[in-house]
Amino acid sequence: MMLFHYLKYFLFHVTSLSVIAALIFSGDYIIYALAGILLVYIVGDSISGDDTSTPEYQMPQILTVQLWMALPLLALIMFLVLWNISPTDLFSVGAIASELTGYDALAARDSIGVLHYIALFILAGLIIGLVGTITAHELTHRTWDPTSMLIGRWLLAFSFDTIFSIEHVYGHHRYVSTKEDPATAPRGRNVYFHILASTIKGNISAWKIEKKRLTRKGYALFGPRNAVIRGHLMSVLLVAIAYALSGLMPTLFIIACMLWGKALLEIVNYMEHYGMVRNPETPVQPRHSWNTNKRISSWAMFNLTRHSHHHAQGEVPYQDLKPYPEAPMMISGYLTTIVVALIPPLWHKLMIPKVLEWDAKYATAEELELVREANAKSGIKAFQESVIADNALQAKMA
Repeated sequence: MMLFHYLKYFLFHVTSLSVIAALIFSGDYIIYALAGILLVYIVGDSISGDDTSTPEYQMPQILTVQLWMALPLLALIMFLVLWNISPTDLFSVGAIASELTGYDALAARDSIGVLHYIALFILAGLIIGLVGTITAHELTHRTWDPTSMLIGRWLLAFSFDTIFSIEHVYGHHRYVSTKEDPATAPRGRNVYFHILASTIKGNISAWKIEKKRLTRKGYALFGPRNAVIRGHLMSVLLVAIAYALSGLMPTLFIIACMLWGKALLEIVNYMEHYGMVRNPETPVQPRHSWNTNKRISSWAMFNLTRHSHHHAQGEVPYQDLKPYPEAPMMISGYLTTIVVALIPPLWHKLMIPKVLEWDAKYATAEELELVREANAKSGIKAFQESVIADNALQAKMA
């Protein structure tokens, strides 16, 4: 049974290898791969229930190496995305695949149309998020481990987001669910606006944090020790490699995929703390994150789903996070909730009751005062007319 608890986190690798095979075979297999991921993650979460197990792992180093494997997998996947849109057979991938399998991969690649390109774009961004950002999230929290930090930052470079390793760890975790946090979406905010606002403010926040660090250590702001500048140059290097291999148009496609991967991160930020409030002077509690224990999301995303415990204790490795079934819960698993978030009317219909329930069930008396202010500014009638905060505050004061 314990072996299974190690193997379940290899669902991430199965997904990666399946996408690699689909990209090599190209053509309709690209659409099949995208459909397969959506089916497994969305339908799987809806029918497989929750994973609330808390096994004790005696060999955590296996799970660390498992995370490190994300970098070669993502690099290979993005190379194959580039190969699919390249005018040439890069490194003879198609010829080698044809020789080994008898399948004419080049002919399949050369026959792809608009629908395939759309599927390829969506798939590439999803994989950057699933394989790159989620794994990097875990690795860049391990500030004591230079190998994990280096691999994590290279994974983030595939989405122009190496500043995540600065802002998320030293900014977001400090200010989560407050007005000071760029990643926390206030009540009433549209997800598409949040993608832009959080990206811009997150970069500004990371620059300020890095500036303070460099000043404290006596280093020059514009120099090789500036992690913000180094990180962006890592992304530039990836773009330059794509351009050297395939030219302008394929490189623009890759840039679009990288930006889509970055947007996915901000969508996830949007749904993880939407509408929550907290006084930045008070400790972060499990109630300040939307949690979910859906089985497929938990296995494939290294327990990012157990977000309530993660924010209460950010240094705890993913395999040791607790499920906190009593914490406020998301709509469903992660990919399902992402899809819902992309449809603002549906999002607000499903989330307004959850946020109002949070007010009544989880908010402290101090937070209820912040709730009143957030509701007034939300621009949403259901929040503005809510008396839950007033009633709950009266009950707590009684």
